[in-house]
Amino acid sequence: MNRNIEASTALMTDMYEYTMLDAALKDGTADRRCVFEVYTRHLPEGRRYGVVAGTGRILDAIRDFHPTQDELRFLSDNHIVSGRTIDWLEDFRFTGDIRGYREGELFFPDSPILQVEGGFGECTLLETIILSILNYDSAVASAASRMVSAAKGRPCMDMGARRASEGAAVAAARAAVVGGFQGTSNLLAARLYGIKAIGTAAHSFTLLHDSEREAFVAQIDALGRNTTLLTDTYSVEDAVKTAVEVAGPDLGGVRIDSGDLGSLAQRVRNQLDALGATKATITVTNDLDEYAIASLQTAPVDSYGVGTMLVTGSGAPTCAMVYKLTEREGASGRMEPVAKKSVGKANLPGRKLAYRSYEYNLAEAEHVVAGDEEALASFRPDEGWRDLLVDYMVHGQADTSYQGRDALPRANEHRARSLSEMPISALSLMKGEPVIPTLTEVI
Repeated sequence: MNRNIEASTALMTDMYEYTMLDAALKDGTADRRCVFEVYTRHLPEGRRYGVVAGTGRILDAIRDFHPTQDELRFLSDNHIVSGRTIDWLEDFRFTGDIRGYREGELFFPDSPILQVEGGFGECTLLETIILSILNYDSAVASAASRMVSAAKGRPCMDMGARRASEGAAVAAARAAVVGGFQGTSNLLAARLYGIKAIGTAAHSFTLLHDSEREAFVAQIDALGRNTTLLTDTYSVEDAVKTAVEVAGPDLGGVRIDSGDLGSLAQRVRNQLDALGATKATITVTNDLDEYAIASLQTAPVDSYGVGTMLVTGSGAPTCAMVYKLTEREGASGRMEPVAKKSVGKANLPGRKLAYRSYEYNLAEAEHVVAGDEEALASFRPDEGWRDLLVDYMVHGQADTSYQGRDALPRANEHRARSLSEMPISALSLMKGEPVIPTLTEVI
């Protein structure tokens, strides 16, 4: 095998997953059928809901989860696994099943967000890559959704690339779109996922020139009159006047990146209108979060550029999701529900079904039904309950409709629909309990 090391995700994991595999191969339990579940015990403090994001990236990561020769050599040379395990890994491919919540679906405490079924060895290897993607992407999408709700229909754009690591910046841009954002400054994310690319010039471009007027002329010559000019390098009022003088009434827009954004937006709107640039838009940036966006609802702002608070989940950079074994094949060959009993960390045994019930077209509860395979096969939900689980992979074959560019707008549309079904308190930015309860049942 001569696969490029960059194409493999096989070492994006914790060492104990490989050492567990090694030990399980030695004692003969590596092929025991198992069901692992991803869920969170609680939402970030005060949040009303979460948004699932990253499942499309998980399918990509599993596709690429096969160790290269260099990676196998690393595992061997560092005595992480035995020679027998190296042989087992030579042609490794995940052959199991994955079911879970659709990307863009809302989730709550104890929602069975993802269920991974297969041999213990193949399932345990995927734990870290699945959690790292789901925890981060869902945190960003959840924050983005709150920001989009606060924006009341005005576009939100991702400008957070310089506030995250390079890989996380691309993941965040994608997750932000799941959450309802409409563009990104990150060109790699734009290319990979077909996201609208945004951006014109920074303060340094103005400072480079001998005058603000020269900088504006240069930008308009390069990008056209429909460009957006940055107006707060010096005096906002002077900059707006110069911008209209240079671009004329066809000026595309201005950006404000500092100061009292609401007051400045109002003054700038009045000034633009007085100067004849009535169609020029106003974009605001500068450490925005959902609360700052909500405070600007009455200001004449046309769009928001969000950076730090987006890529850090607006104070909740992870969803605290865990990956737990809930069912496994016993010595008899029968599948048996299992669970931890640790204080504060106990989990519901068995594989799960998940539904959402409604009253007067509004969601009223999340229903999680646990049991063995036979019991769940005979379970019949109440009329009107919506099944929340979809098949992502069957016998190692991925449903590619959940991958790639086209999956992204569908995930955002699904989020919007799911959120519209929630009680209006889901849109509240005040701290509170999850907007609907999660009801669990063991059958």
